[in-house]
Amino acid sequence: MELLLPILKKEQKKRGFVSEEAIKRISLDTKIPVSRIYGVLTFYEMFKTKPDNVITVCNSPSCYLNGSFDLIKYLEKNNFKVKKTSCIGCCDKAPAMLYQGKPYVNLTKEKLKEILKCKS
Repeated sequence: MELLLPILKKEQKKRGFVSEEAIKRISLDTKIPVSRIYGVLTFYEMFKTKPDNVITVCNSPSCYLNGSFDLIKYLEKNNFKVKKTSCIGCCDKAPAMLYQGKPYVNLTKEKLKEILKCKS
């Protein structure tokens, strides 16, 4: 079971999410039931089971104090779907977000523009 998280991270890195086919394959390879794998995937915010264009912005105290509120306003102004969450585990590199399953840290508006190819 302790090897499951690295396997899921590697799978998600390939496509930005862990597909149903990948879950079944991982289950066969590891002998971990599909239900348990799915439980892990849905427990952790960092994992997605389908393609996702929602930007999850950490709004924990460390991210908030380092500017996540301004980044959220900027994203919403540029018509991105934003979901706020309490923590994504990157408090030492705040502010942070998840986009298509990948964490982005030490964010600024300039970094967001580059990552998302914003015009404004």
